[in-house]
Amino acid sequence: MSTATGISKGTLYVVGTPIGNLRDISLRALEVLAAVDYIAAEHIQSAQKLLAAHAVPTAYTQLIALHQHNEVQSADKIIALLAANQTVAIIADAGTPTISDPGALLIQRVRAQRFPVIPVPGANAALCALSASGLIAPHFLFYGFLPTKSGERQRKLADLKTLYACILVFYEAPHRVLECVADMTTVFGSAREITFARELTKLFETVHSCALGDALDWLQADKNHLRGEFVLLLAPEEKPEQGEISPQAVQTLAILQKTLPLKQAVQLAAEITGESRNKLYARALLEQKLET
Repeated sequence: MSTATGISKGTLYVVGTPIGNLRDISLRALEVLAAVDYIAAEHIQSAQKLLAAHAVPTAYTQLIALHQHNEVQSADKIIALLAANQTVAIIADAGTPTISDPGALLIQRVRAQRFPVIPVPGANAALCALSASGLIAPHFLFYGFLPTKSGERQRKLADLKTLYACILVFYEAPHRVLECVADMTTVFGSAREITFARELTKLFETVHSCALGDALDWLQADKNHLRGEFVLLLAPEEKPEQGEISPQAVQTLAILQKTLPLKQAVQLAAEITGESRNKLYARALLEQKLET
């Protein structure tokens, strides 16, 4: 059943909102937010700021907090509202709900109860960054946030090494970006290109590309380079010809050989990169022969 504004009763609307510039919101999103009975927001104050900026009338609209710490309880409340034929919109603090933000559990439970869920498209930081990166590839993988601890982060990155011809897209917080980029350099090597997209759609928006080997210097060259939320994009890499060793494996082996005996360095390099132990050992022996 639809209202005069086109809003269907007993329906959950998943509404995309701006990631920075408050003008990056669709007319449809504003119409939905003005018409629903309830808005479930990750941060109430951010929602109020957005609604006020667009003069969205909310005299009869109630705001519900829905974040990672209360999603289960809020889902119960929202399902009860839908059962009572109320309309609800869910919005994230910025961008599209459920994309590295809360909301997926709510939507799963709402769909399980057979209430309609209608997406209202909007801004997304990953796609925004991709569109301005200039990177060319037939595929991209959106990973989101990597683990916060270095060891686990390196293991997750190593799992992605065989995704050739694929742009890898990550989110990262400013206080972790240096150690994250350092781990990327360790795993992927210094030659691979990285694009930093920070403060997208905001006053100090920056999109910068460089080799991983130069990335830490760029980040540390200006304290402003470390501010704001980051999208990190790793350029695609061609699959090595059969029988060849990838440049990353060669570099990993070279780094390990500086501190470890040859056999141990080869074994560890093989575990990290997935390359053949025999090929790595042959490569190391050949380089030793060339040096003598």
